[in-house]
Amino acid sequence: MTLHDLILGAWAIEPGMLREIQGIYAMHLRGERLDLDAIEARLGRPLAHEQQEYEVLPGGVALLRLSGVMAPKANLFMRVSGGISTRQATLQIESALADARVRSIVVAMDTPGGNVIGVPEFAQAIHDAGAIKPLVIHASEMLLSAGMWAGSGANAIYVSGSVVSVGSIGVVVDREFDPSSRVQQESITAGKYKRLSKPNEPLSDEARAVVQADVDYVYTLFVDDVARYRGVSAEQVLEHMADGRVFRGQQAIDAGLVDGVSTLDALLERMAADPTEFASRRKAVIKKPVAPSASAGAAPKDKTSTRDPKETAMSDPITRASFEQDHAPLFAAIKAEFLILGATQERDRIQAVLAVGDGLPGHEELLQGLAFDGKTSAADAGLVVLGAEKAQRAAAIEAHKQDAPPAAKGSAAPADKGEKTKAQQVEEAKAVAKEKGISLVAALKELGYAS
Repeated sequence: MTLHDLILGAWAIEPGMLREIQGIYAMHLRGERLDLDAIEARLGRPLAHEQQEYEVLPGGVALLRLSGVMAPKANLFMRVSGGISTRQATLQIESALADARVRSIVVAMDTPGGNVIGVPEFAQAIHDAGAIKPLVIHASEMLLSAGMWAGSGANAIYVSGSVVSVGSIGVVVDREFDPSSRVQQESITAGKYKRLSKPNEPLSDEARAVVQADVDYVYTLFVDDVARYRGVSAEQVLEHMADGRVFRGQQAIDAGLVDGVSTLDALLERMAADPTEFASRRKAVIKKPVAPSASAGAAPKDKTSTRDPKETAMSDPITRASFEQDHAPLFAAIKAEFLILGATQERDRIQAVLAVGDGLPGHEELLQGLAFDGKTSAADAGLVVLGAEKAQRAAAIEAHKQDAPPAAKGSAAPADKGEKTKAQQVEEAKAVAKEKGISLVAALKELGYAS
């Protein structure tokens, strides 16, 4: 692509910057040499704005700094005004995605926009990367036109303050960029639309209609991408974001273009501390536009209201999303405090549950499961372990019963014969003596009647 093709193509850029670029190219057409050394001396700084590679910061945060006019690749006017090669920037995003050191990505992007070539692909690369590693866009000066197109693909967009410019969603093809050019062109073409116009000639009605159709097509792609990436409908984008306006700070947040305010350093710290905070894609929160103020000559309205104060307080409730956007630093600080508190409480809970097993061995596996289920308290764990101990003891008793030998059969007690007289004892002994052939005394002793 030549500079001529680039200049005559579709641009999504802040108008003033496009005129600056056109002025540079007009000098080029007139054959005037750009004295870059003189410009550098006058400004007191080098003009070269070579695109930077990302750097990996502590916490595994890749920081990619992009600034200036966007174009497919670096060229003449980029050296004067700074520039972003969408091709090189896309490669940097892909490299950070493949870098094992990188846990999250922050793209510090300040741009007035640029040529639309390569921008949809750059936006898609940002979107795809954010689905794998948290990726956030930060703007400290401006995020306009093609920059907004590309930036909308990120998981979230933050600006550094209340005067940062955001938006300017629109497309322009500026054909009459140098009406006074002395360069004359003569073209011999085949094909009805091969040469729609010359730089120093006005467009015909037919040519204008063709160019307008092309601009409308690119604009439709722009709007559809912003809607898809920001999680809203194309109708909402057209109504609140895409009329070409430039929004500042809170205006951009209210329009749904931006998710919050944060310094770059604070955002980098948040990404390093907890990249999962930005793992999911933010959805645009569009607030109702503020009603126009009364005209200067109009009498002030009576501010006395009969409305119930409770109704007024609930008319614009604070949600998590609105609180995070409107008070990002406070939200981050509170979240960090609760994370620390939650971790401390969870550690104490685990230790208390494990301590239940002291003096009751044999329940270690049960206690491990209760300790790390994230919900069981020490008291609940104690009840579970006591129940398990009771069941264990009952099982042991039953097993002991099963293992015991059968009881011995008891002998029958002798029948009670009653008390006998001496005569009866003697008669009984005589019978035993006669039967066994023993003496009477021996028989008495045998019968237990004598000792």
